[in-house]
Amino acid sequence: MTIGWLDLAAGASGDMLLGALVDAGVPLEVPARAVGVLGVERVTLRAEGTSRHGLGATRVHVEAPDTIEHRTWGGVRRLLEQAPLHPAVREGALAVFERLAVAEGRVHRVPPEQVHFHEVGALDALADVVGVVAGFEHLGLDRLTASPVALGSGSARGAHGVVPVPGPAVLALLAGVPVLAGPVPAECCTPTGAALLAARVQQWTTMPPMRVTRVGSGAGGRDPVQLPNVVRLVLGEPTDEPDDRPGAVLLETNVDDLDPRLWPGVLTGLLAAGASDAWLTPILMKKGRPAHTLHVLCSPAVQPAVERAVFTGTSTIGLRVSTVGKRALAREQHTVDVLGGQVGVKVARLDGQVVNVSVEYEDVAALAGRLGLPVKEALRAATAAAETAHPAGSGIGYPGAGEGE
Repeated sequence: MTIGWLDLAAGASGDMLLGALVDAGVPLEVPARAVGVLGVERVTLRAEGTSRHGLGATRVHVEAPDTIEHRTWGGVRRLLEQAPLHPAVREGALAVFERLAVAEGRVHRVPPEQVHFHEVGALDALADVVGVVAGFEHLGLDRLTASPVALGSGSARGAHGVVPVPGPAVLALLAGVPVLAGPVPAECCTPTGAALLAARVQQWTTMPPMRVTRVGSGAGGRDPVQLPNVVRLVLGEPTDEPDDRPGAVLLETNVDDLDPRLWPGVLTGLLAAGASDAWLTPILMKKGRPAHTLHVLCSPAVQPAVERAVFTGTSTIGLRVSTVGKRALAREQHTVDVLGGQVGVKVARLDGQVVNVSVEYEDVAALAGRLGLPVKEALRAATAAAETAHPAGSGIGYPGAGEGE
């Protein structure tokens, strides 16, 4: 099992992420081959060694002819769907550009299909997106995490004139993600970089417990005085130690005057606002009033949004706030083939050994609906398939470790 962590203290762009991947050991021909089958003008990738503040890094140059073509989201989608790309690379690149289209559409108040990719539709941006996706697929990471993203400050000139930094599209793409301005008064995170991060990163955190195996540093074009302008990609093996870092926030309130029919919507809204979990406990309050205690667990980064969801969705006028520690098993996301479809599976490990396997209920319910089966039958079949693929106790220290992975 291999995991990765991105150090984004200097922000991110497509070429910085490409450089980090190549510096971490991805052969340059991997992204170059994927870019080469796009069916557009000739695009060449060239890597060179460089340094930023004395830190050795790789910079990948995308060499392409100038183009005045402003591709729409529909045009980019057709280009990617028709290119003979590996299916995972195609789907990954489509996911990135779809996020870009939705974000740009929100900024310019137009439907995503009408978005013209002025800043990100050029050949170099296509190469960045396809090349980075191909690089990550080559690594085959089981989990990719990242630090908060430095976005920069000030202003920059774009296709529509002067825009503030962070750019509107960048903020739309990274909504709900921990970000900061950082020390550099310039654009540090590009829309392409933000879209790639939004599509690929699974968790935003400090560097997770791991045994480091490789580190790649990808350099940007600038060399600011404030810090090394690099993205670092740290690869390693998880230590499978429970995560006991403090920092989770527990919000609680007692409510005795809310129509109980509203509670399902309240819980759904809290999860949409970024809460890790939300639940109710029935209680008896003063004067014998039946009531509920609302419990909400979230990270400090999304606490303001979650608090707002509590106050606007319920009748409470106050919250108890406490910081709690967290111990969580190392976990992985997989899929299994069931009844002609696929179902997501979560596998939890302790000391490298599988101790819990659970299927994603929503996937099971959707599969049952497509097949016209009772959900309990699809659930039984999915659970059996998941436990066969990931038997309890498999992993480090057991015969046949890793079978079915």
